[in-house]
Amino acid sequence: MFKKPENWDKLDRKQKRELRLNHWMSAPGIKFLNKDAEKGYKARCLRLAQAAKMEIPDRVPCMIPTGWFPAYNAGVTLKSVMYDPELMKKVWLKFVDEYDSDSFDGTLFFQARINDLMEAKTQKWPGHGLPDNAHSYQYIEGVYMKADEDDLFMKNPFDFQLRKLLPRTMGVFEPFADMPSFSSYQGLPNRLVTMCLDPRFQKLFKAINEASKELPAWGKANMETTAGAAARGFPVFRGGLAVAPFDVFADSLRGTQGIVMDMFRQPDKIHEAMEFVLPQLVSGAISMCDGADCPVVMMPLHKGDDTFMSDKQFEVFYWPTFRRQLLAMVEDGLIPYPVAEGAYNRRLEYISDMPKGAVCWMFDQTNMANAKKTVGKVSCIAGNVPVSVAYTKTEKEMKEYCRKLIEICAPGGGYILTGGSTYDMAKPENIRAMMASAKEYGKY
Repeated sequence: MFKKPENWDKLDRKQKRELRLNHWMSAPGIKFLNKDAEKGYKARCLRLAQAAKMEIPDRVPCMIPTGWFPAYNAGVTLKSVMYDPELMKKVWLKFVDEYDSDSFDGTLFFQARINDLMEAKTQKWPGHGLPDNAHSYQYIEGVYMKADEDDLFMKNPFDFQLRKLLPRTMGVFEPFADMPSFSSYQGLPNRLVTMCLDPRFQKLFKAINEASKELPAWGKANMETTAGAAARGFPVFRGGLAVAPFDVFADSLRGTQGIVMDMFRQPDKIHEAMEFVLPQLVSGAISMCDGADCPVVMMPLHKGDDTFMSDKQFEVFYWPTFRRQLLAMVEDGLIPYPVAEGAYNRRLEYISDMPKGAVCWMFDQTNMANAKKTVGKVSCIAGNVPVSVAYTKTEKEMKEYCRKLIEICAPGGGYILTGGSTYDMAKPENIRAMMASAKEYGKY
């Protein structure tokens, strides 16, 4: 757990970042397998930290965007590891032992049994809406917050989630949709007792009890897998997770259909709601990074790309609150790591408006030469080896693609070689080729 010194508020952002990075690189609580593992861990941390700060490391770092590849690599189905935490741990550590990345990309976060018990409506996964041999899960987008519920969401988030959001997204919570508000404490004990007599709530309480028995096993497996990777010398380059304020609503509450209607019918409500969640997103990211001993905040971006909204809409709806979110995290010594999913070719000038060496941008379908000329002047850039190359090309073609990327993006530092998206079904030889390219062509 990262502890802020008493003079924290007197430090500037760079001093705060150095304290956080030094704490991360000191490997608190990690029991390394041997001296070589400890040496490798600290070398990888230093390499990533220097790239993120736009300094020149010993070579270009390479991060394998693992995704669900460890299951594919081990010859087991995604379904099997989604339902078996011990198998998940075994499979993910097998991947760590066999592939030499500069970071550990994290464990499987999808807990299928718990989603089964909660009757999750927002996702399909192998064995639940998808064939048993499906190699990914699917998100079911919907309008889970109605157009007239912004005020309830902001006035009483707990009541909104309990009586509106959860009944729409998890089947066992449906009986709460018929309950009056819990905002008043009057009569609450009797209401709770009466609820326990209702068979629908008895089903809910039973499901929660069963889920509570499943959760510790997943927590234990995740911690042991991450600790096992670190013990082998592979750090996690992610301490927190956050999304842009606009995506809070466009992704999971209003959905694409709802948010587009709001942009024309009630734009002021979007801005008011984004202002409401902004400080919560920042404080949540800080808290997660403090607890994880790593200052990097992974930020998957979904609705800000070129194909979703116009430049003017990006200027009005997406960038202002997102920019303030980034700056607030930077001010606390964090390193935001936005994952610009899709194309950000028309966004490069906007997102270049950041303090130098403060943010690290991962690009998917963005022209990396243009990114280097713009964003790359002030921020570390990462990406963007596509899954099409990882899945279909030869080992030689993979190395050549990576060589060209390094040639374009690496000069002067501030570049991390990685994929444009996760490599769920990549050819094993191509994953090794990407890492080999960083070692062969990425030396400074």
